[in-house]
Amino acid sequence: MVYKRTSYLTKIGILSAIAVILMFFEVPVPMMPSFLKLDVSELPAMIGAFMLGPMAGVLIELIKNVLHLGNTHTMGIGEIANFLVGVSFIVPAGYFYQKKSSRKGAILSLAIATFTMMISASVLNYFILIPLYQTVLHFPLDQMIALGTVANPHIIDLASFITLAIAPFNLIKGFIISIFAMMIYKKVVPILS
Repeated sequence: MVYKRTSYLTKIGILSAIAVILMFFEVPVPMMPSFLKLDVSELPAMIGAFMLGPMAGVLIELIKNVLHLGNTHTMGIGEIANFLVGVSFIVPAGYFYQKKSSRKGAILSLAIATFTMMISASVLNYFILIPLYQTVLHFPLDQMIALGTVANPHIIDLASFITLAIAPFNLIKGFIISIFAMMIYKKVVPILS
């Protein structure tokens, strides 16, 4: 019993540490506003959720973002956003994969999770996160829209910003992390077992 608990916590710790490191490697996405940068720090949380269950993925997301707070440029709003959106991706994937632990189950769970993340990110940004950026960081909406317009001239207001920047960005992110998860999951499990 003690061994199982220690093993579980050790795996969460290792995957969290990898996630923190990955969070520092961000790349811009073409045709997206410059402040939307892609990182694959959800990948260790996804592996944890597949291997240990959805709650492990949530813990990895939480630890990753708490540790990243020491390097925040957004007074924690970026980390809150990363946690909430990450959890909306990790939990459905982990849950459905636990129900059907096969290659087909993994593909289905990652597809559902990517769609869930895209919808959640859109709703969260529209109602909570962008208003937080405006209130706490005094980042005016028109300035945010202007950055979106530079990347895509069809972005003219908050609704088009969500539809043409936030939703596609999260769809791309989910797709990329899903591809990586499919490529490395079976190779990583024996190392962590």
